[in-house]
Amino acid sequence: MVTAQKQKRVRRKVGDILLIDLGSGRHAFAQVADEPLAIFFEGTFDEEVATEHIPSLPVAFRLWVSNHAITKGTWPVIGSKPLLPANAEEPFFYKQDAISGQLSLHHSAFAATNYERPASLEECQHLECAAVWEPEHVVDRLNDHAAHRPNRWVESLRIDITAIPA
Repeated sequence: MVTAQKQKRVRRKVGDILLIDLGSGRHAFAQVADEPLAIFFEGTFDEEVATEHIPSLPVAFRLWVSNHAITKGTWPVIGSKPLLPANAEEPFFYKQDAISGQLSLHHSAFAATNYERPASLEECQHLECAAVWEPEHVVDRLNDHAAHRPNRWVESLRIDITAIPA
């Protein structure tokens, strides 16, 4: 009788480099930043890439990601390198209140508490939405990004311009 072994949890560590299976023998890379942030790099690959070169790849996007993508080994850790200074900085994200439509800037690296302040459309329109992504949605986005096509998850998080108060 074969019994399933309990899979060991992986500890989330800043600097860890993740291998993301995109299907069809292709993969992408990400690097763990301060929780829950991950840095996703440009490119899809079908061959090995030396881990020391991965952090210097161009950044495709930075997202908050559900921890289980890392801790359950969905995206295996293939190495660890220090974050480049630009990737170590927490980016700003935007939020839109579902009731009032008001926009705000969110940044979690200020002081012991999160920083948030009201913001204009101009300040928010090129930022990522403050949302925690599931690993399968990130894979969809990476595949769409590589194919230069719109991503349905990004579209669903777009600012609703009609809801912004005058």
